[in-house]
Amino acid sequence: MSSASPASSQLPKNVLVVGAGGREHTLVKAVLASPAKPRVIAAPGNAGIAAEVPVFPIAADDVPGLVALVQRERIDFVIVGPEVPLSLGLVDALAKIEIPAYGPKADGARLEASKVFTKEILLKHNIPTAPAGFFHELEPALAYLRTRPIPIVIKADGLAAGKGVIVAQTLAEAEAAVHDMLEGNKFGSSGSRILIEDCLYGEETSILVVTSGRDYIVLPTSQDHKRIGEGDTGPNTGGMGTYSPAEVVTPELLSRIDLEIVKPSVNAIADEGLDFRGTLFIGIMLTADGPSVLEYNTRFGDPETQVVIPRLDTDVLALLYAAAQGTLAGVRFGIKPDHAICVVVAAKGYPDAYPKGDVIRFPSPLPDNVHIIHAGTGLNASGDVVTAGGRVLGVTATASTLRAAADAAYAVCDQIECASKVFRRDIGAKQLNRR
Repeated sequence: MSSASPASSQLPKNVLVVGAGGREHTLVKAVLASPAKPRVIAAPGNAGIAAEVPVFPIAADDVPGLVALVQRERIDFVIVGPEVPLSLGLVDALAKIEIPAYGPKADGARLEASKVFTKEILLKHNIPTAPAGFFHELEPALAYLRTRPIPIVIKADGLAAGKGVIVAQTLAEAEAAVHDMLEGNKFGSSGSRILIEDCLYGEETSILVVTSGRDYIVLPTSQDHKRIGEGDTGPNTGGMGTYSPAEVVTPELLSRIDLEIVKPSVNAIADEGLDFRGTLFIGIMLTADGPSVLEYNTRFGDPETQVVIPRLDTDVLALLYAAAQGTLAGVRFGIKPDHAICVVVAAKGYPDAYPKGDVIRFPSPLPDNVHIIHAGTGLNASGDVVTAGGRVLGVTATASTLRAAADAAYAVCDQIECASKVFRRDIGAKQLNRR
């Protein structure tokens, strides 16, 4: 983009980051590094965030509580991390008291909160995506299933913490998934309406786009690893690790994605009357016929944020504030040549039942190129850092090559002590083996 970013003196001085995951810990670190040197607070935060900035025990879905915190702490800019407060209208509520925020209003957040809403926009605007049908009753859904090729994908319409997608390998498995969602209430109201779509084949990539109306900036490419097991086996999770850049997305392919998917998506959203200011996260399958959209999310991906943000050669606070203010076209933006990798350390049993409260011991000192990003962590009565979620930590490393970054990250993963620690040892393997 063009010449000048906002001067540090024009940037907000008191910033609230909403959320409690690895994405929010990464954003807190990035905003603290701004030349503007703002005061930063977080709500509700986690143990790692609390070690760096003041945290307030207000849940991310407590919109009135967060608005009250903003007023009490004289916050002049809010960065909203998770999807739930966006879909609940936190940005709308902040707009009413004239506080700028990074993230879409509730109407734009529907692009993630409703998979059917997104699919209808993709099909209406001829953006490449898989054929699909939408259902809220069992028998029509089962009838449609029997006309489609297997494997097939069944998605709960609403938010399901990254777990509402079933890739059924047999017709029986697909029928069971449909029963679970429409009659078994597996995902509650999120699954009262479902989307059944043809399965796409290829490699996935994640394209994160900072968007402000029709202006946008494409962030560095990355590739997530969704399944719990090595070799992409087992159930889907919120993400077990990622790396950047994803070299499968060549410069030529990225230009094609920009032309066929990113720009049409940004314009389609604007054409639908949505003033979208935030992150448009586009999940893409690189099929034999070309790139095709899997989904939109309306916030930074987690763990993609942990590898994309460290590679930005720009003031992240200035970038996000400009998007919120509608001045994105004036931001100076660059990308560092480094490679980055994030290995997620999870609690054994995730994404199903897992223990909480296991004490975590960290290696010290850490190498300069490695950061431990907290996600599902808390503090016990003795002040020890303990597990408090399924995805517990993200070990992020940067280096001149992906191999060097991976070696550094895995060395630290091995040194972290925790009774229920599990992680995949093949993050980035596709790219490393391709070489």
